[in-house]
Amino acid sequence: MKRIKLLLVSLLVLLMLAGCGQSSETTSQDQSIKLGGSSTLAPTVAKCADDFTEKYKTWNNVDPKLPEEPIVIFVSTGGSGFGVKSALDGTVDIGLVSREIKDEEQAKMPNGKIIKMGSDALAIAVNPKNPIVQEKPDLTTDEVKTIFAGEVKTWKELDAKLPDRPTVLAIRDLGGGAAQVFDELVMKKTPVAKEAIQLPSMGALAGKVAENADAIGYVSTGLIKQNEGKIIALNIDGVAPTNENIASGEYKIARPLLLVTKDQPDQKQQLFIDYLMSEDGLKVLEEMGFVPAVK
Repeated sequence: MKRIKLLLVSLLVLLMLAGCGQSSETTSQDQSIKLGGSSTLAPTVAKCADDFTEKYKTWNNVDPKLPEEPIVIFVSTGGSGFGVKSALDGTVDIGLVSREIKDEEQAKMPNGKIIKMGSDALAIAVNPKNPIVQEKPDLTTDEVKTIFAGEVKTWKELDAKLPDRPTVLAIRDLGGGAAQVFDELVMKKTPVAKEAIQLPSMGALAGKVAENADAIGYVSTGLIKQNEGKIIALNIDGVAPTNENIASGEYKIARPLLLVTKDQPDQKQQLFIDYLMSEDGLKVLEEMGFVPAVK
């Protein structure tokens, strides 16, 4: 609840400040660190920001050479595309991205940083009440592709043992990094069915699968672990989306979790990045169900 509150408050503050002129509020914002983007990575970063702020409170406690100013860190969501765009246009200091950075994007940040905080995978997730969990817990990549392309309209068409009920497809909106990763690694440019339900965040996608017994969606493994018992991950090509299989590369539908800056971070930004990449920060990432980067 605390993380959610931080995300909501930070987004509201960002919107309020964007409409203000030169004022004490703007000055306060200028002294803050703003991060935004991937709805998968944002909750982890928000928890780290909360821990960092509670631990140090003012910047001189992080580094004695810095002034005794309160630590202010805003974290907002909006998708990986928003994370890259906002880092490039200066809306945020650090973009949060859960996909590979495109060549044309990287060309616009020649002096910036791309830091891999860890890895995530997209699990093909269903509701635990779906009989597929017992009857067909292992799908091939081609079967997943046909389901999301709309070629399989009912569960029975996938397997005769399954009920004759329509499949409900849950996907991320096109601005999300997950949508791009799923297209590249599974769909391979085959369009997703028009009737698929587009969700604005990975949390909303996980929620749709959790509430509908006939839903199937690609859900971050971190979200699956955070919703244990409410959604179930299927094996793909005989491989389970475990941390070990993700780290080894055996599970193929995986993606990086990145911190992105347009330019070299200033001292305060770098100190927070260092904290995110520290044992404390990576521990939070792991607790949230992701695979930390190897240091």
